[in-house]
Amino acid sequence: MTAPSPIRRNAPRFGSADRLVPHARLAGPMPWVIAIMIALTVIAASAGLALRNLSANAAAEIAGGLTVQIVEGAPAERERQAEVAVALLSNREEVAEVRRVPDAELDALLEPWLGQQGVAEEDAIPIPALIDVRLAGPVTPRRLEELRASLAASAPAARLDAQARWLEPVLGAVASLEWLAAGLIVLLAATSAAAVWLAARSALGSNRETIEIIHLLGGTDAQIARIFQRSIGLDAALGGIVGLALGGAAVWLLGRQFAGLGSGMVAGGGLGPVDWALLAAIPVAGVLLAILTARLTVLAALRRIL
Repeated sequence: MTAPSPIRRNAPRFGSADRLVPHARLAGPMPWVIAIMIALTVIAASAGLALRNLSANAAAEIAGGLTVQIVEGAPAERERQAEVAVALLSNREEVAEVRRVPDAELDALLEPWLGQQGVAEEDAIPIPALIDVRLAGPVTPRRLEELRASLAASAPAARLDAQARWLEPVLGAVASLEWLAAGLIVLLAATSAAAVWLAARSALGSNRETIEIIHLLGGTDAQIARIFQRSIGLDAALGGIVGLALGGAAVWLLGRQFAGLGSGMVAGGGLGPVDWALLAAIPVAGVLLAILTARLTVLAALRRIL
C-alpha cells in the first residue's frame, strides 16, 4: 500500500486556511467602496432604462402621427377649411384616425403663455384650427406629399407636418444620454474591478509569509486564490446588498418626484418589472466581477512571488 500524498495530507482545508489569513470584514473600506459603486451603478442603470423606455414609448406614440394646422385669419373660412380637411382625410384608406382638436382644448394649452384674456379675444391672436391625424402605417415622405396635394385644392391654408420630425432632436438627445449612462456603468464596473485588484494586492503583500507557509504545507495556487476570492466575495455581497438598498431608495424617490410632474412624456419613462429585475441583478454581477478579479489577481501574483 502506498503512503498518501503529502500534498493531500498537509494541504489546508478551505475553511481552516481561510482563518490563517486575517481579514476584518466590514472594518476595512472594501465593502463600503463596493456599496458606493453598486449604488451609483443602480442609479445610472435606472436612468438608462428609464430613458430607453421614454424613447421607445414616445417613438411608438408618434409613429404614424400627423398634425394639420389650418392657418387662416378669418374665423368662418378657417372653420370651413377645417371641416373640409377632416372630411377629406376621413375618406382616405391610409388614414386610421382623424380628430379635430376642440377649441377649448387649444385655449387651455395656450392660456399659460397668452393669458386668459389673450385667448378669449379671438381678434387679437388668431389661433389655427388643429387636426390630429393617425395613419395606418409609418409616415413616409411619399405619403406626406400625397396628403398635402389632396388638401391643397380644398384647404389651401392647411399646413401638414409629421409629429416625428418635431421630436427628432429630443430623441437624439435622449439616445446620447442613454449611451452616457452605459458608459458610466462600464466606468463604474472598471473602477470596482480596480478597487478589488488593489485590495487583493494589498492582502497578498500583508500576508505573504502566511501564504508561503500554506504553499510549503502543500497548498496549491488555486486553493490560496480561493481563500482570497471567498473573503472578497463575502465583502462584495455585503456591499452589494447595502448598495442596492441605497440605490433602489434613491431611484424610488426620484421616480416619485418625476411622477409628480404630471407630464405624459415623463410618465412613459417609468420602470417596469423587467427593469427592476435587471437592477436587482446588478449586485450579483458585482459579486461575480469581484470574485473573478480577485482570483485572476491572486493567481497572477502567486506565479511571480512563489
